[in-house]
Order: sequence, then C-alpha cells, then structure tokens
Amino acid sequence: MSLTMKPVIRPCRFPSTTTPTLPKYVPIRCCTLTQPTSRQLTKSIEDHRRFKSWEHTLISPVEYDRTASIFTSKAVKLGDRWKEYQGIRDWEGLLDPLDENLRGEILRYGYFVEAAYRSFEFDSSIPTYGTCRYPKSTLLDRSGIPETGYRLTRNLRATSGIQLPRWIEKAPSWVGTQSSWIGYVAVCQDKEEIARLGRRDVVIAFRGTATGLEWLENLRATLTPLPNAGSNPFPDRSEPMVESGFLSLYTSGTPESPSLQELVRGEVSRLLQTYGDEPLSLTITGHSLGAALAILTAYDIKTTLKRAPMVTVMSFGGPRVGNRSFRCQLEKQGTKVLRIVNSDDLITKVPGFVLEEDDDVLKNRNVRVAGLPSWIQKRVEDTQWVYSEVGRELRLRSRDSPYLNSTNFATCHDLKTYLHLVNGFVSSTCPFRATVKRVLNNHNREKVACLNS
Repeated sequence: MSLTMKPVIRPCRFPSTTTPTLPKYVPIRCCTLTQPTSRQLTKSIEDHRRFKSWEHTLISPVEYDRTASIFTSKAVKLGDRWKEYQGIRDWEGLLDPLDENLRGEILRYGYFVEAAYRSFEFDSSIPTYGTCRYPKSTLLDRSGIPETGYRLTRNLRATSGIQLPRWIEKAPSWVGTQSSWIGYVAVCQDKEEIARLGRRDVVIAFRGTATGLEWLENLRATLTPLPNAGSNPFPDRSEPMVESGFLSLYTSGTPESPSLQELVRGEVSRLLQTYGDEPLSLTITGHSLGAALAILTAYDIKTTLKRAPMVTVMSFGGPRVGNRSFRCQLEKQGTKVLRIVNSDDLITKVPGFVLEEDDDVLKNRNVRVAGLPSWIQKRVEDTQWVYSEVGRELRLRSRDSPYLNSTNFATCHDLKTYLHLVNGFVSSTCPFRATVKRVLNNHNREKVACLNS
C-alpha cells in the first residue's frame, strides 16, 4: 500500500518590524435576540439551511468573520483618492502587491453580493421560490451585513427569453421559473460613510446562477450583436457582440415582469436626478452569472444615460462576456472593470476561446490561438465563438491557500473561496499571508462562545 501526502503550503510571514498596523475590528454581534430560546435557535438553523445553494454547501473548508472583514477598512478614509480605488488609473500599482485599502473595498463589495445570495429563496418546494426572502428595509441586516450605511432602493429581477412549452407548467418550479429575483440597488445614506468614501456610492449587486432557465441561458454561448451598439471602433473587425444567454437575461421581459434592463435604467435615472449634483459613483458587482450581468449593466448605463457618473465593475469569478469590439467599446466609454479571477476556477475560462493580443491577456493561461494570419483570424471570429477578456485582472489561486481542504470545481468557484483568497493574497511572490489564520481562529472561537451563551 502506498501513501501520498499533500505538499505543505506555508503562508508568508513578515518580520515584526515591518508588520503593518491593522485597523481595529468592530465588535461582533453574535445574536440580535435578548432572550434566545431553543425554538428561536432551531428556527435560525432552519433558515440558515434554506438559503444554502450548492455553491454555498461545498465550501466547508472556509469560514470567516464577515462583520470584521467588512469594517476592517472603515477606519481608513479614502477621501480624495476614491477615484483611484474605483479604477480611474486602472488600479495601476494597487494589485501586485495588493493595496490594503483596495483589499477592503473588494471585500466590502463582495459581501454585498453574498447578501444577494443569502436573500434569494432557493427552496423550490415552496410557492415563494425564486423571490427575495426579506423586505428591502431589513435585507442587508438579515443577510448578515448590518451597519453598512446603505439603504436598498430597488429589487431587481431577471427574466429568461427562452420560450417554454405549455406542458412545462406541470414541471417542478425550479425548471419552469421564467422570472426571478436576482439582486438589488442600494445607495449610501450614512453621512459618516459618505465622508469616509469621499462620495455617495450606489451599489448594484447580482447573485449567480440559481434557476433551471438561468442554467440554460448560460449554455447559449454563441455571440450575438448588441442592439443599438453605435459605431464600431474597428470597422475592419466584427461589430460589438456578447454572449446570447447573458443578453437574453438582461433584456427579456414579460407583461407582468419588466426586463432587468428596464428596472436598472429606471432606478439609476431616478438616483441621478436625486443625487446628480454631488460626487457620485456607481459600483456594479456580481459573482458568476452576476458578474457577466454586471458588465452588461455597466455598458448599458454608460451607453444610454447622458449624465452617468463614474461606473466601476467588481467582478468575482465571472465568465467571458463579449468579443474584442465589445471590450473596445467598454474602454472607449470609460467603464472600469476589475475582474477577480481564481486560476483554478473553470468558469473564468469559458465560454469560447480567446485570440489575443495585449500583455494583460497574454499573461493568462486560457486557451488561445496566436500568430494566425489575419484572414484566418477573421474566419475564426466569424464563428461567433471568439471572446475577449475585459478590464484589469486580480489573479488568485485556491492552491495558494493552506486553509482550503478541497480544490474541487464547486469550491474553486464559490464566492466564499474568492473572498477568502482576496483576504489572504499579498502579492505574486508571496501569495498568502499568515494573519488570515488568526481571523479564521477568532471567528471559530466567537461562534462557539455564541452557541454556549
């Protein structure tokens, strides 16, 4: 019998003389009930189980202190540098090594996405499947991120454009649900947080794939032209195109449910009328399918709204979205995209393939074809399977974390893995910091203390 051992990955440690002073964490509230009872505890456990999707159940190796991580950056005042952290200079000099303030901002927006997951009703056996579990006034609190300083202003729904046969009405709800809750719009209202951020921030957060029709839309991977795309920046190349299924989910609607595009345009226009005279940013964030929709949303806002503010996308584990002309349109309109990518995550390597081009893309390890004659490249592009990576990239790896017990497909793609890796990443030469272990241990001790109290 032979035995094999997993090589030991040691986190980076810094000499005590160079260890940066970390901001103080805010107190952690383990429970909001003054007199917890066994019945309330049982109900809490049942609620916790209900919102878990397959993406949230397979990552038991990682647990972290959500509240502490969100407010780690709260002591840091971004002030006049806020545009730098929103990508005005394409995050030059902030990604490798990862700037601590930027780390805090990435995590903060990542938790807005997790709130979207936690608020979605995943239980297909009940009539409210596919809806939002919480009212707008308490969604952030009840999904685990209280005291953000943001207030929800709009719930968002996405509708599949796939036409279903009539017999599908007899199928389980997860198969035939055509329109479902996919995220929300929130605006920063707290004066102290606005002062810290240096502007009023509007967040649009999207969850990832959940329903059967959303999975089918993901598989519609051929490129389709964007409606009203405007002039082509490269007339000798194809027009701007994006993945068919993503565009369908963004633009499709029914008489009972407006399209996601209509909901976003209407709410952002209203917020611009209300807050347009003050410093304002629009940050669109999402995971997986939500990351793709975030990029389409950013493009649509900058294309259709005349007084659009600075628009930034924080993308976690997102698939490819469009072709080279689409990427050029994004760059031309000034949309800033930061893609957080796990090299071990297959979803970031699909759909299609890449025929590229610049230094940022060539550093990736995705499948690509290089050095082809122009006429062959044109023929390949005509197949509607040639995509292009957009924006800047923060590349991480599950294998660099000594605290992950599994690197299977689901774990590598899970949002919790991404937040864990962002929390631990130092630089390309020092992939993981040892201080993350302390955060994990503190969280586990506090969780046990909460259960014993």
